[in-house]
Amino acid sequence: MNERVDFRSDTTTLPSDGMRRAMADAEVGDAVYDEDPTTNRLEAMTAELLGMEAGLFFPSATQANLGGIMAHCGRGDEYIVGQLAHAYRDEGGGAAVLGSIQPQPLPNDPDGIIALDAITSAIKPDDFHNPVTRLLTLENTYNGLPLPEDYMRDATELARSHGLATHLDGARMMNAAVGTGCEPSEISGRFDSVTLCLSKGLGAPVGAVFAGPKDLVDRAKRLRKMLGGGMRQTGVIAAAGIYALEHNVSRMREDHDRADRLSEIFRDCPELGAGEARTNMVFLTPDGVDMKEFTSFLAERGIITGGGHGKLRWVTHLDIDDEAIERVRRACKEFFGR
Repeated sequence: MNERVDFRSDTTTLPSDGMRRAMADAEVGDAVYDEDPTTNRLEAMTAELLGMEAGLFFPSATQANLGGIMAHCGRGDEYIVGQLAHAYRDEGGGAAVLGSIQPQPLPNDPDGIIALDAITSAIKPDDFHNPVTRLLTLENTYNGLPLPEDYMRDATELARSHGLATHLDGARMMNAAVGTGCEPSEISGRFDSVTLCLSKGLGAPVGAVFAGPKDLVDRAKRLRKMLGGGMRQTGVIAAAGIYALEHNVSRMREDHDRADRLSEIFRDCPELGAGEARTNMVFLTPDGVDMKEFTSFLAERGIITGGGHGKLRWVTHLDIDDEAIERVRRACKEFFGR
């Protein structure tokens, strides 16, 4: 079988040789005692990049989001979140199960926004019958789409006018920054806190950073310990995050360009129902094509893709090169007889 190319997710990337050398050479100490210089550097540089006062290294973005939500909210409080947002649908219900924090999910529009009037209507009045609405969480990118700048401004201003804090699940925020030409701090700076994942398009093997005001980050640090995220010589993996931020941000433009080329390939196969590229993602809604037959055909040729609910999702990343795109072109041509 040919060497496979994996389009399922940008989480499938492997550390580059340069990243592995940085990990091997990392200066380390006990991070629980704040004695790991490499982790301290990662936290400081990420906070500066995002325009925040402090940062905190977490094992995963899921745990960083959970620690952040729990830092903002107490037991019996409520956070507003998109019905299809990762922090609601794909993180095991952690805020409710472990934080006793009630989610208030609201519909996401196709571009990921939550209607402002829906947010306003969901904020509970000051009545002892109700949970206390504390937090608005948004996600950027959403299925590869950057949130519009004016929407982020309006939504965060609305939240603050009602006394709510704001948190950004910015797992793929760097894709949004590269895709829109904005500085990362222009995106995150509208929020009280943000989570940045290092193990997606940035290509690190593990980790995320939660950033915000120092007092909030200090609360999250206590919660991280409670959640089992207090690790020791984390400089070994923090070094990968530093390498990723120093080397793998501007090159995301290559991922976006390759996603554009994928979209062009799929448009020549109208049965696949291709949409436009969304930063590093392309979604297909096949009509008249047996999806299992199509994906099996691709897999036989070493091309792996993912999806569900009647859609296929293709994600480009640093382990997808030009030849991988051409393999998809040849496979589609062969499958559809074009």
